[in-house]
Amino acid sequence: MTTQTIPARRDVPVEHTWDVESMFATPAAWDAELESVAADLPALARFRGRLGDSAAMLADWFDASEAVQIRLGKLFTYASMNQAVDANDQTAAARLDRARGMMARAGAAMAFAEPELLQIGFEKLGQWRQSEPRLAIYAQYFDRLSRRAVHVRSAEVEELLSQSMDPFGAMTATHGILANAELRFEPARGSGGEGYEVAQGTINYLLAHTDREVRRTAFEHYADAHLALKSTMASCIAAGVKRDVFVMRAREYGSSLDAALGPNFIPTEVFHNLIAVFRKHLPVWHRYWRARRKALGLEKLHLYDTRAQLARSQTHLSFGQAVEMIAQGMRPLGSEYVSVMRDGVLEQRWVDIYPNKGKRMGAFSTGSYGTHPYIFMSFNDDIFSMSTLAHELGHSMHSYYTRKTQPFVYSRYGLFVAEVASNFNQAMVRAHLLNSGGDPAFQIAVIEEAMANFYRYFFIMPSLARFELAVHEKAERGEALTADSMIGLMADLLGEVYGDEVVSDRERSGITWAEFHTHLYSNFYVYQYATGIAGAHALAARVLSGGQPAADAYLAFLKAGGALYPLDALKLAGVDLSSPEPVEQAFATMERYVARLEELTQ
Repeated sequence: MTTQTIPARRDVPVEHTWDVESMFATPAAWDAELESVAADLPALARFRGRLGDSAAMLADWFDASEAVQIRLGKLFTYASMNQAVDANDQTAAARLDRARGMMARAGAAMAFAEPELLQIGFEKLGQWRQSEPRLAIYAQYFDRLSRRAVHVRSAEVEELLSQSMDPFGAMTATHGILANAELRFEPARGSGGEGYEVAQGTINYLLAHTDREVRRTAFEHYADAHLALKSTMASCIAAGVKRDVFVMRAREYGSSLDAALGPNFIPTEVFHNLIAVFRKHLPVWHRYWRARRKALGLEKLHLYDTRAQLARSQTHLSFGQAVEMIAQGMRPLGSEYVSVMRDGVLEQRWVDIYPNKGKRMGAFSTGSYGTHPYIFMSFNDDIFSMSTLAHELGHSMHSYYTRKTQPFVYSRYGLFVAEVASNFNQAMVRAHLLNSGGDPAFQIAVIEEAMANFYRYFFIMPSLARFELAVHEKAERGEALTADSMIGLMADLLGEVYGDEVVSDRERSGITWAEFHTHLYSNFYVYQYATGIAGAHALAARVLSGGQPAADAYLAFLKAGGALYPLDALKLAGVDLSSPEPVEQAFATMERYVARLEELTQ
């Protein structure tokens, strides 16, 4: 049996890799900068106990601490990018560990600041903001701090909490190393006996394969490799959940959910509204599974069929063709948006494009203040990869406009708004492709891509969010978190969404939590994917029907960054995610896709 393989990292052509050299020309330059930051950190101690001396002293503190944070951002970004593309590179892993350690040291060195600001008092801070021009920009920052004040602890406790983040990160790193470097997957097999290498960068491609035997063996071998290490991975997840509970109690929140959403100024009702609407509309998913089974001509739909390609002929897209499709879809936002995006991808090497051995799963956009955006993905020459690229470009353009417009203090905007920007691009490109007509097979392919996106963001992510809530509540009550209990919980939650339309495989569906090591250590991170896709489709419809004023409002949202509260920033663009209505609308959109699929596949 001949197995199709993917290259080692060293064999990937440089033009297919992202331009890390634009941050640091060589690893030695990175090492030198890390040592320089380490040498400069002690100088921040001169501000301790003195922030209340004067407005000028406080402004000097912001200047000095933000300069350090900008430098740390570049150091961490570079280290994490190099480790992400090759988990087997021990030098890169060591560099990332050093970067994490330096971030923790810096956090501890700066931990005194917020307690001292609270001692100064918001009345005096307001007066200083009027008298010292360098403090004028911090109105929103001071307002945010006032809302979090009850949860800010003493300088000593804040320093200890900052120092704890480095050792607390061990379980995240361990799970990542297991998944990306040490899991060994048996190759998938085709019906003709040919082999296909299963890897984090290829699994999604294999699960969509037209050969059912490839799908079945890829799904089973991927799940089974995780099941073989279920106890170790469960121990990592349990430690991560207990960390969240520890921080929740240290900061005196009522629950882990509140501790996660509160600092981001998201009411917990937003989470509960999402879950309630999701459960209400489970019959839409059941209808989709029926349509998929009929389209595939199967008597029974198995888990490994839920992402199988439906179109009779595969739509092959080169990377260049994908970029052009995305550019055409984003034209309603104007020529500047499109030209910046296209030049970034094709000329500035924003994207690390193709799979290689050791490359971790998934896709993401990264970067830091003072760098251009970067995109990590594994492009597989298909419409799904095109959509992934569109998604990550939504993040990247959000970062581009935010960093171009806002000062450092507002350059971080949070996942709640970030996932709207990324899914917005997908919705826009999808609308462009469907409106362009084409043969039914291509329309099926576009709808199939849309449903694959909904599958991830409107099925898997809400189910993981429910899982996350349950395990955190168990930990808060002092109950044990074991591999088997988590597998059973996950299988039950997914089973509700599959319903009677999909043949159950409890062990392999139940291990799904272990396959999301990049998500479940971020404390109620995943629900924001579902709210994001809901807000994105509402805004895409608004831009496509509202012309230039709607496009301008959307661009204003991208430029706002962290200068507005998340819900307010989205209202600026034209959507209210404090209401369940956008989630209802997203399910209506999804149901239209299902109805169209039923028509096309009759």
